[in-house]
Amino acid sequence: MKALPYDELRALYRNFLHSQNISKATINTAYVDTFYLWRKGSKELFWNAVTATDFENEAKNALIKALSENSTGNVSSLVNGYLSHLRRFRLFLASDGTAEPSVLNQGKTANRAYTRKKKMDVDVPYPSIEQVEFYLVKWDGLENYHLQEDALNKLFFELCPKNTDVIDILLKASTLNDFYSTNIFSIYPVAKHICALDIDTRLKAGDVTLVGDIQYVTIGDIEKNFYSFATKYCSHHNPLDYPIYDSYVDEVLRYFRNRDSFSDFQDGDLKDYVNFKGILIDFRAFYGLDKFNLKQIDQYVWQLGKDYFPKNYGKKNRGDK
Repeated sequence: MKALPYDELRALYRNFLHSQNISKATINTAYVDTFYLWRKGSKELFWNAVTATDFENEAKNALIKALSENSTGNVSSLVNGYLSHLRRFRLFLASDGTAEPSVLNQGKTANRAYTRKKKMDVDVPYPSIEQVEFYLVKWDGLENYHLQEDALNKLFFELCPKNTDVIDILLKASTLNDFYSTNIFSIYPVAKHICALDIDTRLKAGDVTLVGDIQYVTIGDIEKNFYSFATKYCSHHNPLDYPIYDSYVDEVLRYFRNRDSFSDFQDGDLKDYVNFKGILIDFRAFYGLDKFNLKQIDQYVWQLGKDYFPKNYGKKNRGDK
């Protein structure tokens, strides 16, 4: 193995990755990130790290040094991701290419904690300035989402900026319900409920408790909880103060909590908007992403969830489920 040129070794490793029961996104990440020490240091540095007797300490120290010299991200959080890729590569060295995927995470406490979600095969790239910028550029290239958002901006900011006329609210709520596939089957009671709340002053002030007031709507004799819709409705009036909640964002935040311990929230806290916004702010601070506003973090995290935690059914865009 050590005698192989860089490209041949990577090609051989990629074949191994495809033989494992892991996602395409994880394969693509591992194919690049596994060889970080080689790219940023040298072939000798890479092989010394992956074959070290005291692998965990020596590889980690080598990665910390390389990341400190070459990355703008949070080194203490980045290092664990690259280390996990080297662990998988060591399995490749020791196997015939048919190792069981469950072996890959032995000895990794954070990964063991995540087995209850059966996501051991997912290696999401560590959040960094470069990653966020990559996904923001990608967002701008998603014509359907981009134009859809432009249409909503025109509706919310130009045509119907206020929430005092139930007809204006009905137009906005109906459009959101259709664009986002939020599955509200009776939209008029929702519009009437929003109109009665007199929300404009609170929206402008970024009052996070407003989401909780909007989300619960009684239709007939049944109280409905339209949490994700409520975050979207507020966000499209004031995107910098109201990040959007949906299932993709939920998945990503729980994933990084379990892997990196950036926060100690409970799963249910994400369904409370005051807590949710605080968790997203903690996420931004932990990974050194403070240069980005919450709208940009929201776009990044959503796309990350869509890439690494895809659903088994179709959605037009950012649905509730």
